[in-house]
Amino acid sequence: MIGIGMGSRESMTIEAAEAVRNCDCMIGAQRMLLAARDVRYGTGVKEEMSEQPEPSVPELCEYNADEIAAYIDEHPEFTHVAVLLSGDTGFYSGAKKLSEIFASYPERYEAELIPGISSVVYLAARLKTTWEDGKLVSLHGQEENFIQTVNRNYKTFLLLGGKETGERMIDRLKDYGMDEVTVYIGSRLSYPDEQIICGHPGDLSGREANGLCAAMILNPCPEKKAGPHIRDEEFIRGNVPMTKAEVRAVSLAQMELTENAVVYDIGAGTGSVSVEAARSGDRIRVYAIEKKPEAVQLLEQNRKKFRTDGICIIEGEAPEALRKLEPPTHVFIGGSSGNLHEILQLVLDKNPSARIVINAISLETVAYVMAAIEEGLLKDAQITQIMAARSRIIGRYHMMNGQNPVYIISAGGEMQDNGSREPERSADR
Repeated sequence: MIGIGMGSRESMTIEAAEAVRNCDCMIGAQRMLLAARDVRYGTGVKEEMSEQPEPSVPELCEYNADEIAAYIDEHPEFTHVAVLLSGDTGFYSGAKKLSEIFASYPERYEAELIPGISSVVYLAARLKTTWEDGKLVSLHGQEENFIQTVNRNYKTFLLLGGKETGERMIDRLKDYGMDEVTVYIGSRLSYPDEQIICGHPGDLSGREANGLCAAMILNPCPEKKAGPHIRDEEFIRGNVPMTKAEVRAVSLAQMELTENAVVYDIGAGTGSVSVEAARSGDRIRVYAIEKKPEAVQLLEQNRKKFRTDGICIIEGEAPEALRKLEPPTHVFIGGSSGNLHEILQLVLDKNPSARIVINAISLETVAYVMAAIEEGLLKDAQITQIMAARSRIIGRYHMMNGQNPVYIISAGGEMQDNGSREPERSADR
């Protein structure tokens, strides 16, 4: 498995070129095969040439790992097969899945990885900067959240590719008001028509990033706050009820979020729990479910204010609004509209190991919770009551104002060997 770099002969390592010359079969996407022919035959093959020289060894134009493995399995006459991959084999590469496939048959295959130069490394060098201090995100072939990463880091590298990926990147930066960042986009890297453009999001359309590109985003004022917690007064609130800071802190602690959690925030309101859950990790995905139009608007405003693009807003009422969502690992229920039993049943059907945290203010909700515990829907439930008081100044005195007592019910999840909880992902994830 050979990382050919960006694609030009000059960006391929000597080791990679030697492996290409010595193989008896080449497999890869069309661009990779053209680059390998250029090295193998030394003919200066170019992508735009209408007539290409006939290959001297068999070639398969394919990039799907399963199809590549099947082809190799069907052709035992090839003893040295070169699978050509763009960039570096260890950086968002198809070599990962291929290595796993070949590792399953050690008696039949000996797999070797030959690294190449990744587009991020190349772009950093062209910009005369380092990449070790930057965060790396791939938008190639996937819908990935990156705004929160850019917001928290001075330097972020993005791999771009696929239809309109560059436009989506620029539109997202504009949508979240990130006009202060500087974007560098490198296209056709290593080729004679290589281009690197620079500008603020407002200066760019994103169409500058056609094809396989890499981008570097510099944020002059990254957020330095380490924890996820936010003061109540920082949220845009309107007339929608909000889970207060003290209750949020205990509830989030009880949720025991993991780095790649899928969270349902049911009855999300202003989004205070959704925002703090999303801020707990760049890879956490939060579905904020809310039925009230006013609250949905506030959710959108707070998502943009705190630059938490890990939040997906779902307008509708649970449990119906949950049916088409991916299975959750964690669930917070701040409001159930009397549908607590049905919500719990659906959540557990999706993932029996989901970690569930419920906030209850009224005694009626507590009664629903106790019934769910009796029915076995809330496994190993723990109930905590919290009543916080905040000071306010009256003349020369500080008086304490008590908030409503809140019951926090936590249940479910599975224990790891170290005693912490790690909910299982559903098999259909």
